[in-house]
Parts: sequence; C-alpha cells; structure tokens
Amino acid sequence: MTSTLEFYLINFMPYPYIPPGEDVESSWIVLSNQHYDPRIGHRLYQHYLETNVLAERLGFDGVLTNEHHQTAYGTMPNPNLPAAWVAAQTERIRIGVMGNVLNTHLNPLRVAEDIAMLDVMSGGRIISGFVLGTGMEYHSYGINPATSRERFWEAHDLIMKAWTEPGPFPWEGKHFNLPYVNPWPRPLQQPHPPVWLPGVSSLETIEAAARNRYTFMQVFSPRTALARACAMYREAAERHGYTPHPNQLAATLQIYVAETDKQARLEAEPHLMWFMRNGLKTPTYHLLPPGYTSTRSLRGILSSGSHGAVDMWDMTFDQLLEEKWALVGSPETVIAGLQEFTDELGAGRVVLCGDWGAMPRWMVHKNMEMLAEEVIPHFRPPDGKPVWAREERPAPHTLSEHAATVGKPKTAPLVRLDGVGLIDSTTAHVPELRTPVKP
Repeated sequence: MTSTLEFYLINFMPYPYIPPGEDVESSWIVLSNQHYDPRIGHRLYQHYLETNVLAERLGFDGVLTNEHHQTAYGTMPNPNLPAAWVAAQTERIRIGVMGNVLNTHLNPLRVAEDIAMLDVMSGGRIISGFVLGTGMEYHSYGINPATSRERFWEAHDLIMKAWTEPGPFPWEGKHFNLPYVNPWPRPLQQPHPPVWLPGVSSLETIEAAARNRYTFMQVFSPRTALARACAMYREAAERHGYTPHPNQLAATLQIYVAETDKQARLEAEPHLMWFMRNGLKTPTYHLLPPGYTSTRSLRGILSSGSHGAVDMWDMTFDQLLEEKWALVGSPETVIAGLQEFTDELGAGRVVLCGDWGAMPRWMVHKNMEMLAEEVIPHFRPPDGKPVWAREERPAPHTLSEHAATVGKPKTAPLVRLDGVGLIDSTTAHVPELRTPVKP
C-alpha cells in the first residue's frame, strides 16, 4: 500500500558564482563578499521567489524559507522577508519559516511579532520553525555557543507565552527581562501557528520536539541518519505517552526526476556536486564550535554520518546515491525510492530543494513539473489535492465572506470630541449619527 506524503519545497537561495570548493577554506564566514554582485543577486532572488510561487500552481503542500548568515550557500539572512513576498504572491499554500534562528535575536519578542504578523497577513498559512542555527551563525554573529541551548529554550518559552496568553505581563528570565510582553498583532491560527524543530540528530532537540508534539525535521543527511532520528523521535514520543503521527516527522531529501535514470543523472550530477562540494564546504571547527552541543548529542551527530560527521565535499555522486542523501532517476525510480523512504522512516513529510546552485530555470521547472505530474499523485489521497486544498481556510477569502462570517467588530472605535463627548468614529461623518455614546 502506498503511504501518504506531504511535499514541501525549500529554496536556500544560493549564490553560485564563487570559486570551487577546493580553492576556498569555506563558503561560509570567511569567503569574501567581494564575490557577490548585487545585480546578479537581484536576478537570482527573482528566480528563487518565482519558483516558490510555482509550487502552489503545481500542487506542492508547502514552501519553506530558511535563515543563514555570511554564506554563499544561502543568501537568506532574514527568512521572514521572502515568506512575506511569497504570501503576497500566493493564495493558499502553506509557508514555513525555517528559521527563525532564535539566538541571533537580541529580543525574541521580535520573532513573536514577525510570525504573528505574517500569519495574519497570509490568512493563517504560516508554519513557524524554531532553529538553534548552525555553528557558523554563532561565528557570524559573535554569539557564545556555550549558552546557546538554554538561551534558545528561554526564547522559545517567551514566544509561546506571548502567543497564547493575553498581555501585558512581565518576563523575568536568565537571558531576557521585559517589563511588558504584549505583542500586537496576535497570530490568526489559534492557539499558535504550527511549530517545526529542524535539527541534525541532536538528542535534546528530538526529545524536546517529541515532548511538545512538534514536527521534527531532520536536515540534509544520509538515510541511516534519517532513520535513526525518526526512531529516536518515536521512542521519545512513547515515553511522553503517545504514538506520533507520521506528519510529526519530516526529512530533507534531494530529489531529481527526468525521463530516464540516465537522463536524470546527466542533468542532476553537476548541480548536486556544486551543492555538496561548493555550497556546503564547511570545516568542522566552523560547524561545531566548543559548547555548541552537548557531549551526548555530539556523539550522536558523529555516529550518524550526517553533516559534521563526514567531509561531504569529498563524497562522489555514486556515494551520495548509495547512502541515499539524494534520490535521482526516472519517475518509477523516484516513486520506488520514496516508498522505501516512507516504509523505513515512517515520515509523513518530505522536504526537497528547489534549486541546488546554478541549476538553470528550465531544469528547476522540469523537475518540479515531473514531480507534480508523475510522482506526487502516487502519494496523495484519492482526491489528489494538496493538504491546503483539503483544509478549511483560517481566514475568509473574499470581502463578502468576511462580512458574512466575521461581521462587525464587537468594540466600536471611540474618540472624544470637544463639546460632544465620546462618539463612534466610523459613523461620525453622518450628522444625525454624530451623537455621544456610552463607552
């Protein structure tokens, strides 16, 4: 029996016009931004954003934005900005923000405000990803990695309370002290937008995701690491008294589809190798600074074979396919691989990259269209609809629908006029209605 899967497109927005990986120490932090041409960057942003809009027309379940700093791998230092652009250009598709990196914010209340604003603007379509961030973010922002986890969870608790409890209230913590927590607007989705926790086999992150019943998203890893993380999540969920739904497990997998296995390889190989050997070129001392992760989690990461445990930039294309970092082939090959993926991991959500670097537009669109027409339907319910087309919209779609379902606000906007008193400002322009009202 074919398993049901949700398909999410993530686009890291790379800047591919840099020296080859063997000529640089890293594509992060230390690669001079003299290689960046903003005019080319403008064209790339247009391409990447249009790809996200295409995902809705093709029937993907969602698109994800991302946050990284000082790197050619992902020119998206603020994930909320592309999320707002996509929200304005689409109508129904889910939009996941994977950031925000909470420790790059001096005040986590800004994240609570930004996500709530996006949720209201988009009509309740936002997924909020809370991420610890790679070690490179800590080098880039001069953040102490030794306090990263406790600071992250205090920020998380503050944001969740800000979303779910009426303000104003004070917050007195170890890292944040705020006399007034009272964010406007509040999120449209109640009690709060869905939360995903991306990670790399960190025991603490997986445990926390299961405890809070969040979706855990294992980032780019070999199949053994994906399977291990999913198993740890299920074990943690059982300890917390429930059996997790497959949609609480998401895994990132590079996927490319073409007419035949041979053609898929010809088209995908140079771009996947750019992604691995150039975009992800990162020394371990940048990725895992001292104090960034616990000893237990570091052992787990190193034993998983995922990012940080292996020099991915030295791997061959055949290794990447054999260890199942990527799934490349004909529709039949990809369908079989995804079925194996769901059977082994029990995951209900797959996240795939929309662009691996200098991939031409026609190739990006071809891959997405073949996925939409020949692969995704095999993992859908009989109606064939993406998840957003089968759900009731959180917000009214038209003015008449809004008027019929929401109605007028319960409180009139009152203003005090000299010589008159309190009046309803919505009708004050009509002389016979310009009369004092009781507050």
